[in-house]
Amino acid sequence: MKDDDSRFPRAGAPLFLAASALAAVAAAPALADPAPFELSGPDLRIEVTRGQQTLPIAQVPSLAEGDKLSIRADLPGDQGQKFLLTSAFLRGATNPPPKDWVTTASTWKSKDKDKALSLTVPKGARQTVLLMVADTGGAEGVLLDAVRGKPGEFVRASQDLNQASLDHSRLATFMAAIQAQDNTGPEYLRTVAPVLARSLSIKLNDECLSKVVEMQASCLLENREALVLNDVHSSSLADTLTGTPTDLALQLSATPEAGGGYYSAYIGVARDIARIFGAFNNPQFNYLPTLSLRKDATMSLLLNAAPSFQKPKSVMVTALPAVEADIPPQLRSIAKGPVCIARPGAVLPVEGAPLVYSTAFAHDMKVKLTNGSGQTMDVAVVPRADRGGYMIGPDELPSAFTGSLRAQLHGMWGFAPFGGPDFLLQRPDGAAWKVAGDADGLVVGRDNAVTLEGAAPSCVEEVLLRQGSGAPRSLEWKVQDGQRLTFTVPLAAVNPGEMRVEVRYQGAKGPETVTLRARAEASRVDGFEFHAGDRQGVLTGQRLDQVQSLTLNDVEYRPDGLTREDAVDRLRLSVKADPAQVNSAQANTAPGTPGQNTPGQNGAAKTTPALEQGASAKAVVRLADGRSLTLPVRVSAPRPQVELLGRTIYPGPVAPGARALELGAGELLPDNGELVFSVKAAPGAGFGTRDTIEIATADGPAVARLSAGKGLTLESRQVLVARLKAADLPAGAFGPLRFRLAGGETTGDWTPLTTLARLPRIENLACDKDGAKQEAGAGIGAGAGAGTGAGAATPCTLTGRDLFLIGSVSAEPTFAQPAAVPTGFTGSSLPVPRPVAGKLYLRLRDAPDTAVALPQS
Repeated sequence: MKDDDSRFPRAGAPLFLAASALAAVAAAPALADPAPFELSGPDLRIEVTRGQQTLPIAQVPSLAEGDKLSIRADLPGDQGQKFLLTSAFLRGATNPPPKDWVTTASTWKSKDKDKALSLTVPKGARQTVLLMVADTGGAEGVLLDAVRGKPGEFVRASQDLNQASLDHSRLATFMAAIQAQDNTGPEYLRTVAPVLARSLSIKLNDECLSKVVEMQASCLLENREALVLNDVHSSSLADTLTGTPTDLALQLSATPEAGGGYYSAYIGVARDIARIFGAFNNPQFNYLPTLSLRKDATMSLLLNAAPSFQKPKSVMVTALPAVEADIPPQLRSIAKGPVCIARPGAVLPVEGAPLVYSTAFAHDMKVKLTNGSGQTMDVAVVPRADRGGYMIGPDELPSAFTGSLRAQLHGMWGFAPFGGPDFLLQRPDGAAWKVAGDADGLVVGRDNAVTLEGAAPSCVEEVLLRQGSGAPRSLEWKVQDGQRLTFTVPLAAVNPGEMRVEVRYQGAKGPETVTLRARAEASRVDGFEFHAGDRQGVLTGQRLDQVQSLTLNDVEYRPDGLTREDAVDRLRLSVKADPAQVNSAQANTAPGTPGQNTPGQNGAAKTTPALEQGASAKAVVRLADGRSLTLPVRVSAPRPQVELLGRTIYPGPVAPGARALELGAGELLPDNGELVFSVKAAPGAGFGTRDTIEIATADGPAVARLSAGKGLTLESRQVLVARLKAADLPAGAFGPLRFRLAGGETTGDWTPLTTLARLPRIENLACDKDGAKQEAGAGIGAGAGAGTGAGAATPCTLTGRDLFLIGSVSAEPTFAQPAAVPTGFTGSSLPVPRPVAGKLYLRLRDAPDTAVALPQS
């Protein structure tokens, strides 16, 4: 057979190009990219023996001193080209190997001892390379001289080719799984591709998954040489001379290089080694790097360029695993809880070692199961990159292995034992579910938490609620502590009675049913906290959401806010009298006794019960279902009450360059001002040094607290003078302020105090002397839309800062035709109407019901 007809078939595919194709390749431009490693080369049969155990090359991640290797070329029967097969052990860049570390076999010979290599890894060896070249006179001596002359080049080639082969195995596994999506559902790739990418540490283009189904696979495999991400474990298999693992991930992205387009990790390896071997090239030989694809005992070579059988002839270079200790990967469990094995083919999810999916280094993998009684058994598992873990075999487990099982992944990494992570597995045992706690403890009108105890809660795939003949309702559930099933039963609009919860296991024919009973729980009242003279109180107990009213001494209280603290309901009840009744009651109130109202001639209801401290009374609580409960009440001491006597506001200084505003009769506290007010104690009460006054906004909590020496001064035991500086209030406080007296453990009612107003900085008010109208566009209209009424076209302009604090502007105090300032206004000038009586009137956003004045000059 002629050289140009030589072929090495693998899976029926031709390996080498014809002579005409070789000539075309040779004529290609020097800067053209070499092809990726897609040409099939010859196959080698390799087995490794360590001690009494022999493994195929696919299961050997690394070699060790003393390992015995059997290597032979697996060539077709009609092979016409004769090849020399040379092996060389290496021991470092500066330490050439002895001559007897380089061995050659003639693959065409009839005797095994002549055509195969039988090797023993010598002491001190660190790498092994194999070289194949067409039989040529003197080739054996040339290869020996090359290896011993520059061993460092072959050390580097061994490391790079090993690493690139491992990366290629991950890419090949990813490609095969993606291409195997034929005849699958339309959502296959959207589900499987992310799992594959995570398992194999492959870069995933998420945009591909949004394309139509027919285009997803081809999109995912675009630029495939740039898909492989760095795998720390595989990098550690190659210990370079510089001490830094070869990081092929740095070359994986498309990178321009010398105008030659882009290159992948594998093309980069070919170029690097081509440069390394450049010094060896001569008119007779050049060196061609190859990757290896291992399956069982076969190591198939992958080439990125067609070999030449004419001078210079190609020397194919490949690498065997490095000579180093077996380093099993650190597999990690990514299970979020117990793993259900109710169905055959359950997966133990792991991450941290892409090579367990793309190589056979981890072999004879099993999971050791331990049941509750201590029995153990091993079950075979297989790696599934498309499912993100090890899949348990399809065989049915013995009936003794049900419930919760402890499991440990284990096997071999090459010749070394390999231990993986632990898992908690669950398998239904057929026992019925039980309710943890009171099965009759469900109460209608609210959501109820239910906990079920049973085997294998992680195997539950559906929980349904049925009541009577109604349609089932799906419930969301959680696995608690790996042993319990918890879910919420919504009973807000459900009648009392029996209901069924159906729990369905994975793969089970029918659900298991648990019967629950929902009851209507009557309210339970524990007490009513009430202070003498109050218009509100707090009812404590359970199910107080059913309370409609409480009547105490002919005064009716209505719900005004329900809170729950642990298992106790707290219902605030307040007087909700009809306004006409309140007005009538106030008309008949005796002078000097605020808050103590008596029925008038028309029979109007009282608004506060006439009960003194220490008095006992009976309160009647009415429920929504029409029932009534009687509750004894003991009146507590009155809460501290005060009367506002006087109030004076001192405006702050006007900023330089700003105009002063007339704030009126002391209704507004400017944000730079001070408020001085005095309060009088209730009759028969007095102030002490521990009393404090709390200040709050209209509907918020206390924002300031005044105490003796810190804003409070006792004028006498009955009168207290307070000083409040607006600057002492928190930033962001504005609007109506209120106060209350706090004494001991009780507080008084909130009482309106004043309004805190933030003031704009007015710098100028300019009006045309001739009265000509300005166009509404220079100020407010340009910034946020024109105002209304007189603000649409006006002869005056107001300038300053923080003008957004103004709500509206008017020429006269009645605001008959106001000009509104748009919400969110950010300008520094406003068109405003011409003042009628020398003053412009403003309403601030913080006090929309109060007008302030700005003198025209």
